[in-house]
Amino acid sequence: MSGPIALEPGGAEQDTLALRLAGTRRIRPDEGCVDRLAADLADRVGPAVHPYEVAALLEAEGLSADVIRDRYGHPDLFSLASALYERVPRTFPEPALPPDPWRPDHVRCLLRGALFALPGLAYLLAAPLGHAEHHAPALITAGIVSWAWGQALGHRAHLRLATGAREAGRTLLTGAPLGAVVATAASTLPGGAGPVTLLAAAQSAYLAAAGVLLVLARERLLLAALSPLVAGAAVLPWWEPGPLARAGLPLLALLATLGVTARVLWTTLAVPAVAGGPRPRLRASLPYGLFGLAAAVLVLLEGRRHPYAVVVLTVSMGPAEWLLYRYRGWSVAALRLAATPAAFLLRSAGILARCLAAYLLPLLPAALLTGAEPAALVLLAATLWTALLLQAFGAAWPSAAICLVAAAVAGAATLLRPPAGPGVLALCCGVAAPCLAACALWLLGRPAPHV
Repeated sequence: MSGPIALEPGGAEQDTLALRLAGTRRIRPDEGCVDRLAADLADRVGPAVHPYEVAALLEAEGLSADVIRDRYGHPDLFSLASALYERVPRTFPEPALPPDPWRPDHVRCLLRGALFALPGLAYLLAAPLGHAEHHAPALITAGIVSWAWGQALGHRAHLRLATGAREAGRTLLTGAPLGAVVATAASTLPGGAGPVTLLAAAQSAYLAAAGVLLVLARERLLLAALSPLVAGAAVLPWWEPGPLARAGLPLLALLATLGVTARVLWTTLAVPAVAGGPRPRLRASLPYGLFGLAAAVLVLLEGRRHPYAVVVLTVSMGPAEWLLYRYRGWSVAALRLAATPAAFLLRSAGILARCLAAYLLPLLPAALLTGAEPAALVLLAATLWTALLLQAFGAAWPSAAICLVAAAVAGAATLLRPPAGPGVLALCCGVAAPCLAACALWLLGRPAPHV
């Protein structure tokens, strides 16, 4: 040991005692400064669930021990954090909503609706050149086959898009020409081969090419290719273009569409291949093709009596697609708000009713303006939209089966021409639409499909 410790008063132990007394002296908090600090940090202190979170916040703010002691009168960081935690009421704000993954492209949806109807201008231009009533059966047959084939091919191409653009391009390059050949061959069934076969081939080639552009989201290019038709039809009320222009403008639009499609496919196939999984089975696209067949028959039955109503229905496919996106977005939002499966089912029913009302109500005045029966047009539109909704969620077989039955019954009744023939379509769609709506609530009224 270095030596004895002096114990007399006034020695070194006096200094040690003074330091100990100074260290244990009670510090008086400055309530005013603490209140001001609590007010400044209230939005960040309120959500804290423990004073330690407030301490971490103060440390991040750069408050040193000297500042805490001298300015706020607290001995340490944790003491000040506890005081702030007690002063600020607990608040737990809802987290910010993520962006809607199903927000639709408004312009694109409207453009697609117009593109579905614009090819009809070709028939308007070319109608005076020949006997349209003799060509109609072949063109209708080719159109029905093209519609069914296009639905199945579009589904398969979208499945391949999940693997890569090149894979989807190869599917379209193989399937689109084959579909045009099949539709052209089907056009010979009503009356055999002849000059009308060339018209059916041109129609089938356009529908195949347009389907490729729509699947690959090249709507603006398709609109540009159809500009000759738009220009020719725009001048018809004031000027007779003559036989050469009436035949040349649709041909020019067809060649432009084929050229644009070839260019887009070339660009798509130039994308590097992606190593993906196995190819989807062909039968996976079968119900989509069957629905296309049924939808084409139902629309044809309406078009036999009211062709302008079909034009309205075709244009409405753009808003219909927009509402399909809205249904998915609103369903995701309802999933966040509903606390029980029953509550979500109730909200899902309300969303379905809202979408159907938004789609069908504008068709009522359109039906009156075109001279069509409002009930038939509205019920047909409800059938098609609800079937498309089911298909959008992968429930393709229920929609295909119900629509096929409705089309078969309505088609058979129309061919047999019973006394109540004009109301058969409305009756069939009046049964099909509620069945499809019930399937939609049964399958989509659960949280699982929307997660």
